[in-house]
Amino acid sequence: MTKDMRTAKILGGLLISAIVFGILNTVPALEYPDYLAKLSTIRTQVLVAVFFQAAMATVYVCIAVLFYQILKKHGDGLAIAYFGFRIIGAAFLYVGIGSLLLLLWLSGSFVAAGQPDSSYYQTLGELLRKGRDLMNHVGMILPWITGGLILCYCLFKNRLVPRWLSAWGIAASALTVLATVMLMLDFIEMATPTYFIMNTPTALFELSLAVYLFVKGYNTAVPEQK
Repeated sequence: MTKDMRTAKILGGLLISAIVFGILNTVPALEYPDYLAKLSTIRTQVLVAVFFQAAMATVYVCIAVLFYQILKKHGDGLAIAYFGFRIIGAAFLYVGIGSLLLLLWLSGSFVAAGQPDSSYYQTLGELLRKGRDLMNHVGMILPWITGGLILCYCLFKNRLVPRWLSAWGIAASALTVLATVMLMLDFIEMATPTYFIMNTPTALFELSLAVYLFVKGYNTAVPEQK
């Protein structure tokens, strides 16, 4: 197996891992009206979500580094911009870990205090929950998917993967950017059919890219630019 093929297989595995970790780092209890009382009773589940969010952030950094090395080899001037946007996105995932741990601590304090009616806990809880949502679904997504647009353009230009696949990635990423901006401006809400439908093409593209890289690798026959 060549070095390039080994890199492609690693990238494919990382992309699939990122999707799996993204599913496993969710905490459905945060959508319940009584989430402050609920979180402390599912402490292990919350800590597992924290672990997988940290794992996902680490995988994202690895993906950014490997793709950067591939783009740089082809002399693509956009490689640094791609890398920068993706690292910013991964950083927001790390920050989101803190907000989830703070929510867990607040839940424990809320229960220990006898679940008082005071608005102090509810206000602080909503700030932390909303902050986590914004970090994970706006702060992380916007730079990460902007990096994805740059990546797909570079893949298309350098013919590193079939052009239909990279064109799909460009269109899907643009749709995700639109969904994220609409979410940020309160035109749509999270966990709604519209939001999921607008993000589904990106998820399917990343899965397809992962499978393609794992099975066939990327095109190394393209002449390197000087």
